[in-house]
Amino acid sequence: MSNWPGKFVIGLTGNIATGKSVVRRMLEHLGAYTIDADALTHRTYSRGAPGYQQVIDKFGKWLVSKDGEIDRSKLGNLVFHDRDAMSQLEEIVHPLVRQASEILIQRASQPVVVIEAIKLLEGDLRKVCDSIWVTNAPQEIQVERLIRKRGFTRDRALERINMQSAQSAKVAIANIVITNTGSYDSLWKQVSAAWKDVVPGAGAADTETISRKSITPTGEVLAKRGKPKNSAAIAEFITRQSKGKRRMTAENVMEDFGDKAYMLLQIDGNLVGLASWQVENLVTRTTDIFLEENLNQRKALETLINEVERASSELQSEASLIFTVNEDPAQEMLWKNLGYERRTPETLGVQAWKDAATESTFTGSTLLFKQLRQERVLRPI
Repeated sequence: MSNWPGKFVIGLTGNIATGKSVVRRMLEHLGAYTIDADALTHRTYSRGAPGYQQVIDKFGKWLVSKDGEIDRSKLGNLVFHDRDAMSQLEEIVHPLVRQASEILIQRASQPVVVIEAIKLLEGDLRKVCDSIWVTNAPQEIQVERLIRKRGFTRDRALERINMQSAQSAKVAIANIVITNTGSYDSLWKQVSAAWKDVVPGAGAADTETISRKSITPTGEVLAKRGKPKNSAAIAEFITRQSKGKRRMTAENVMEDFGDKAYMLLQIDGNLVGLASWQVENLVTRTTDIFLEENLNQRKALETLINEVERASSELQSEASLIFTVNEDPAQEMLWKNLGYERRTPETLGVQAWKDAATESTFTGSTLLFKQLRQERVLRPI
């Protein structure tokens, strides 16, 4: 722990479509604070951020879209087909990402920090890591994932894979190699075992603690973060509460744990409500809320959302976005009392907040917004 006294820093890398983000999320479930350095890269050249004018000066104003932001698609098409341009972009963004990561590590209350970066080993971030973890997958599986999840053609998938440094070179350097061939259960077991072997004091990190509490006429309401071992109960609850419109299995929920978290509401050990949520790029998104009908809805929702916010604050989230459907006036007042207001994505101001809102908004949904903290990493200058 020479780089950050009192903290153990894991550097997580691997080539495209090998499952880095899924592993990072699993480590978050185990108690780590996690940083997506690649998402921070986008923030470095948002309008007003330190890298914005540098990118324009280097590559030209043609990259700027009508809203004043740098068009990521145009920039991506440029750098992914020109290694010199990629190097020039990295010279701008890598120091800024390193600076932002250091700020986040300093702020983190968790003793274990995970930095996910596709080019971790090529940049300065490697120097702050105590252990290097690499995700690995056969090339055919990488290709299949890029075709299925991103809509790539086979030729484009191979082009993106071949543009990156050899996966074997990353594996050779790794302290821990996680092999991801598609089974979430197998992946979870590998990550959990590696966590216990490598991380100091990790044996105590996977305990389930109860946080926010309130009392209702039906009993004591407790909110806690769900674990993969709760997958079957979560699946049954969602299927029942959605009246079969969302038929879930334990395997479906396990797969969800690679992308998001579940906050569970219990009374006397019985599951009576839940929210599915995630913190990505320092933005909280809550996309599903289910509550038993016979609950005190105000108390139940307050307990559930307050715990999501508390957990989000531990992950240094800047803003909370909640997506609801069929809101009536009484519910709108309830949300207002919790500090939320109706917004549209384009009114959010910060590009990362806009992007998160746009990605998660669905037909018929209402966006509710609450800012969780004033100070921001890579804030406008």
